[in-house]
Amino acid sequence: MSTLSVIVITLNESRHIAACLESVAWADEIVVVDSESSDDTAAIARRYTDHVYVEKFRGYSGQKNFAVERARGEWVLWLDADERVTPELAAEIRRTLAAPTAVAGFEMPRKAYFLGRWIRHCGWYPGYVLRLFRRDQGRFDDRTVHETLLLAGERGRLRGDLEHYTDDSLEHYFRKFNTYTSLAAGELDAGRQRFGMMSLFLRPLHAFIKMYVLKGGFRDGRHGLVLCLLSANYVAAKYAKLLELQRGRA
Repeated sequence: MSTLSVIVITLNESRHIAACLESVAWADEIVVVDSESSDDTAAIARRYTDHVYVEKFRGYSGQKNFAVERARGEWVLWLDADERVTPELAAEIRRTLAAPTAVAGFEMPRKAYFLGRWIRHCGWYPGYVLRLFRRDQGRFDDRTVHETLLLAGERGRLRGDLEHYTDDSLEHYFRKFNTYTSLAAGELDAGRQRFGMMSLFLRPLHAFIKMYVLKGGFRDGRHGLVLCLLSANYVAAKYAKLLELQRGRA
């Protein structure tokens, strides 16, 4: 059977990290790269692995590539600290790695728990994500937010769910909101995208219609409505911050 390393990057994740690492305690190796947390995230992680590195934050991609470079397994499974591998997914991964395959990586469905409810629509589920890959055939790109795993080979697909405990309160959501919208605006600016008033209006509207109507967000009830409205607001904030960046240089 091929060996598996699990990598996780963290920052002040003491609420989640134990459950995350417990769900992959069966792996051959766990590598945690902590971005100088002010809570006891690193101490909790050391209960599960000796491979805990406390490093100055070098960007999401930079931290993950650092973790990959220190992994020793033939395969790597990367997780966020607020994610958990279900027993069904764990068994499927073990079966997959026990069999010969020419595939370089595998996608898996991710199920999000948002404000106390599993989201089944809105374009969020099954929301396939590429998380399991051969260590020598995967590397993260240099995007500042929503980084992508670049895979040198074919990909397959697993059936078991990866659980994502994304936001348990609106306070938690908005703490992330400001950081991510600023990073996204900076990425747009770096890509030379110019701000336009129509983008500020039409793009958020399109995001809401796509998620709530076309992707069936209305089927998730009030939680779906809240999620779709917040997602449209995210798009509006991203472009408003792009305007702020570009006006500052005018």
